[in-house]
Amino acid sequence: MQKADPSKHAAAPHQQLAFDSTLERIADGMDYYALSVPTSTSEALHARAAVPVSARVNGSDAFKGSLYPVGGGRHYLRVRNKVCKAVGIGAGDKVRVQIEVRDRQDEITVPADLKSALKSAGLVDVFDALPIGKRSYLLRLIDEAVKPETRARRMREAVDEARAQQHKRRG
Repeated sequence: MQKADPSKHAAAPHQQLAFDSTLERIADGMDYYALSVPTSTSEALHARAAVPVSARVNGSDAFKGSLYPVGGGRHYLRVRNKVCKAVGIGAGDKVRVQIEVRDRQDEITVPADLKSALKSAGLVDVFDALPIGKRSYLLRLIDEAVKPETRARRMREAVDEARAQQHKRRG
């Protein structure tokens, strides 16, 4: 059996594409929106899985998101209500979308206080070995904490996650 070429199944970091789409409401009665990504754009990305992107809609400020797969090699892009309001768009509006594939590895920066906590627990390497999506999620939660006690709790949770991974490795 021939091995699959990984370059054919992953979007290239920093790849830039643009397309036109129509803003769709994805939850009745709520301000949740998404854009259908044209098949040709999904095909150009060579990815059937989620694709992390930086996006602009009708010249909006860039925002982070992911193109999420919907089957058949197609993707959608969720658009937050605040982006829609900022550029004055609503359900049914035709929009111009610009995306750049993000390299999430470039976005991983472990804050000094977490690095110190991981180091004292002997878990730096274990944390670094967590899947990139998991690490990004944990770091984003820590970064978005407003209260110091929330940040401290989320850092403990990140250390606990690394500890649990260490037990799985040994187990």
